[in-house]
Amino acid sequence: MTALVKVDDLAMTFDVSAPWLNRVLERKPRTLLRAVDGVSFEIERGKTLALVGESGCGKSTVARLLVGLYQPVRGHFSFDGVDAHATFRSAQGLKLRSRIQMIFQDPYASLNPRWTVGDIVGEPLLEHGLRPHASELRERVAGLLESVGLSRADVAKYPHQFSGGQRQRISIARALATNPEFLVCDEPTSALDVSVQAQVLNIMKDLQRKMGLTYLFISHNLAVVRHVSDQVGVMYLGRLVELADKHALFANPRHPYTRMLLDAIPKMRDTGQARTRVQGEVPNPLDPPAGCAFNPRCPHANERCLRERPVLKEFQGIRLACHAVEEGRIA
Repeated sequence: MTALVKVDDLAMTFDVSAPWLNRVLERKPRTLLRAVDGVSFEIERGKTLALVGESGCGKSTVARLLVGLYQPVRGHFSFDGVDAHATFRSAQGLKLRSRIQMIFQDPYASLNPRWTVGDIVGEPLLEHGLRPHASELRERVAGLLESVGLSRADVAKYPHQFSGGQRQRISIARALATNPEFLVCDEPTSALDVSVQAQVLNIMKDLQRKMGLTYLFISHNLAVVRHVSDQVGVMYLGRLVELADKHALFANPRHPYTRMLLDAIPKMRDTGQARTRVQGEVPNPLDPPAGCAFNPRCPHANERCLRERPVLKEFQGIRLACHAVEEGRIA
């Protein structure tokens, strides 16, 4: 099957330098932060790719690159065979944006508190000219609210009248307003209680089945990822280190970092046993280590890992960036 989403060598760099005068007086160069550094993946239509990793690894930056909030410094994003970033800047940009929508992390910050729910959900319809008449707009908004488990009467209410889970449902309804094909979900359940997380995730799964949606699902919760994803990509310091089918990754993680993340998950059957915690700290992204970025925390690192950065490539049915696994130093 042809992939709907193709990302090739995507990179994003931020200038985090001190003000110009300070740099001149202190004779310091510009400081660049490589938030995303050469990320590549594909997502088939109707499937879900989950990106996981510790905070600061670049997951949310990838999300913002895919919806056009950032312009990459390198690489390409192709959507349904079209160069998305070039299209975003053209006259066809609005039409493409209607096919790609985003659900943000914090439902308390992403909804305008001064607007009613009807205004919030109806805004994309007005911006894209999809429901110009007031009666059609009201009916469409009411239908969207019902599709995410809310009531038609909620149209006249304000965000502060809803719980966190209900607010996130409003965010989902807003994202669905333009009948998108691809949803970028940036940790949509991380601000919610566990019981509410399950409700929101089940709604998203049902909508995917009914509407044939394609998801990029970003999370640091591996239990959530296991529930929603078809493929999993593990990110570390701006790069993908492992990309595999969900079942293969959870049954047999190959990269040392992936193993470390999975070992840290509490398991019901291992009650009383010591858990392997994630060792060390993420290096300073402004000054990443030479070679493999994970080498300061990796128990299998050798001289090659210290000097040569591994490249993500096919290995025994998965994509992996690890010298130790390739050389057979890890069983």
